Amino acid sequence: MTLRASSRALLAGNFAIGCGVMVTPGSLNDIVASLQVSVAVGGQLISVAAVAMAVGAPTLAVLFGAVDRRWLLTAALLWYALGHALSALMPNYAALLPVRALAVLAAAVFTPQAAAAINVMAPAAERGRVMTFVFMGWSLASVLGMPLHAWIGETFGWRWAFALVAVLSLAAAAAVWRTVPDGVKPPPLSLRGWGQVMRNPLLMGLVAVTVLSSSGQFTLFSYLAPYYRHVLGADAETVSFLFLWFGGFALLGNLLLTRWIDRLGAARCMGLGLALMASSMLVLPLAGSVATVAMVLVPWALGQFSSNSAQQARLSAAGLAAAPALLALNTSAIYVGQAIGAASGGALVGTVGYSVLAPAALALMLAALAYSVWLANRMRPAVVAA
Repeated sequence: MTLRASSRALLAGNFAIGCGVMVTPGSLNDIVASLQVSVAVGGQLISVAAVAMAVGAPTLAVLFGAVDRRWLLTAALLWYALGHALSALMPNYAALLPVRALAVLAAAVFTPQAAAAINVMAPAAERGRVMTFVFMGWSLASVLGMPLHAWIGETFGWRWAFALVAVLSLAAAAAVWRTVPDGVKPPPLSLRGWGQVMRNPLLMGLVAVTVLSSSGQFTLFSYLAPYYRHVLGADAETVSFLFLWFGGFALLGNLLLTRWIDRLGAARCMGLGLALMASSMLVLPLAGSVATVAMVLVPWALGQFSSNSAQQARLSAAGLAAAPALLALNTSAIYVGQAIGAASGGALVGTVGYSVLAPAALALMLAALAYSVWLANRMRPAVVAA
């Protein structure tokens, strides 16, 4: 099979994975109403899932490091499909929580191992472009999945939104099995190698940037659906429109990144993405209508998934020999940030209200930007190439 066909299948897999990660925030309004829990308690579905993915990414990378990626990626998507189908059948919140946590372990496997696989399959001169193309699946999930989850949740109920993720995962599993060749096995990293990566302060500093960025985003992003309803008085169609609007510009940001990353460099693209997101968080509290909120969301959307893709490319270039470990750690860092952001955002909503979410997110995003720039000035190829 060609690299193009494999890249498209992995993009489809990331689309399904992204839809599954976003299904809870997208349908949160109906989840809390249907299961009769508070918004803060409903948000724990995001936090618990994020913790499971954060722990699972490096752990499962060690356990399955020697497995052929065709088999591993297909199995991960099948597990994801089964987990979301079972989640849709859970009768109450207490039953849903552990099933959700187990289901998303597949995301901890698929995203970093898809990146590691494409890192092996693509020629060196094309790695940045192909990597960002594969991760465009997350942008497409934001464009289509997030507003669709919101609309389905508000119109038919959250269970149907979860069922959709199961169907998408099955289709992506079939595509990966058909197109990814046998024998794709990135060099497994020993426990000693993992230790060397984790003792490298510059590489771990890059991972810390991901934690800060993800924390800042999910402090606010986790609660956008109830934010739109309670602050703007938005109905189901308006909530879906705002998610669709956001996703469209997120896709555009990743398309632009795919075109420019090899010219500008991953570090510059990452810094630009963080700066764009921070600008939206700065202005959002001043936006009091749907139209002004839509305008304010544009920079954040442009930077959201493009910064994630740039960070993946940045880590791959910084430590090529240790790319599987770095990409697994970075995926873990994304989900650690999601857990921190969702938990802290839920606590703020429960105690203070929605007004403080954007300032809290801004503080974390500015910290991520400052640290990212500092690391870019410190790093030298000779230091991190090993």
